[in-house]
Amino acid sequence: MSLQHDLLTAPIGRRILRMAAPNVIAMLASLATSMAEVWYVGHLGTAALAGLALAFPMYMLNLMLAAGSMGGAISGAIAQRLGAKDRAGAEALAFHAVVLAVLLSLVSSGVFLLLGPKIYAALGGRESVLANALAYSNLFFLGSITLWIANTLAGIVRATGHMGVSARGLMTGSAVQVVAAGLLVFGAGPLPALGIGGAAAGAVIGFLVATVILLHFLMRRCTELTLRLTGIPLRLSVFTDLLRVGALASVSPFTSIATVLAITTFVARLGPDALAGYGIGSRLEFLMIPLVFGFGAATITMVGVHFGARAYARGHRIAWTAAAMSALLTGAIGAVMALFPGLWANLFTDVEAVRETTRLYLRIVGPFYALFGLGQCLYFASQGARRMLWPVLASLLRFATVFAGGLLLGAQADTASIFALIALSLTLYALVSAIAIWRGAWMRGLAAAPAE
Repeated sequence: MSLQHDLLTAPIGRRILRMAAPNVIAMLASLATSMAEVWYVGHLGTAALAGLALAFPMYMLNLMLAAGSMGGAISGAIAQRLGAKDRAGAEALAFHAVVLAVLLSLVSSGVFLLLGPKIYAALGGRESVLANALAYSNLFFLGSITLWIANTLAGIVRATGHMGVSARGLMTGSAVQVVAAGLLVFGAGPLPALGIGGAAAGAVIGFLVATVILLHFLMRRCTELTLRLTGIPLRLSVFTDLLRVGALASVSPFTSIATVLAITTFVARLGPDALAGYGIGSRLEFLMIPLVFGFGAATITMVGVHFGARAYARGHRIAWTAAAMSALLTGAIGAVMALFPGLWANLFTDVEAVRETTRLYLRIVGPFYALFGLGQCLYFASQGARRMLWPVLASLLRFATVFAGGLLLGAQADTASIFALIALSLTLYALVSAIAIWRGAWMRGLAAAPAE
């Protein structure tokens, strides 16, 4: 049975779960990897944790751009070509996607290697905190091309429907990252103790392993398309097609990071303990994104195939079903963490002032994680539909809410009021996307669909 026929006829709920399950498992592995990284760095002291709180959003920005924005745009575009039975067009998109990933990784590395000291200092990094942030950032961005290539290849694989292959490649990379980071943070045998920089080096090595696995599958074993790195002429129109959706989708990660950085700047005024506590708490929100992406990646492919086949009504049903599942998952995690915040706070530090800030964050923001999951999944589904305007506007509103609220609070801002702003911004983020899609934002400008 062809990918197109299978997706167009299979029961929606069961098919979403079947496609999402490998991605969710892979993202849980990513969650465990990130927790291990914080655990390693936590043993280096509060200054290292605070430095990680400054540098980690830059790592996540690249991950969200490569996997979520550009990766989602790539998956959606290729899935639509496969849904329209255009294999040659899908293969051309895949080749151009790899070239584009290389170019974007070089730009990103250049920015953070050259401007890193100014960026982290502007965010409140001083002395040992700034030194730790740069130690992590510089090592990561020296090799961040591996992150971009691995996640681009994963996006191509997901577009073909082989979610398990993509998941296994990324999970293997995550496993390697945990081991490599531990060895390089503390040193072992001939390996030097790199401190916080070892965590960054472990990430680079893990993504390199994932790249090799996914590249082998696409070039040798994939039946839906073959990734060819020669013989396809570079065409500006194909890059434009990818960037038309990818560039707009990239606004959301930038605003997400800008939101976190604005909050980081406000919290940094309250001292290193507050900053470290917020860094631990907000990491859980960051880690929700990969979990939601487990459903979102499946939704991108399924919605993309349906819109390519002009089965628009069923494509909408898929999006709403996946968004509900995503909200249930993130809402359950948020509820548990709000009720028992020590489960998370106590994992990474034994400094009580840091733990208390983390617990406060989870009590206030945790109950709103369901709305975050809803909005994020609709963002990914919009990439499959290749209609990104309203999710991007929702992310801009989220940033504006936090930024304007923080300025209005000014010197009166404390951690509780800052965290309440986060909860409000998540509510607005979900409502804007949901209402716009419900009111027909995906259908404007599309030709009438055939009868279903």
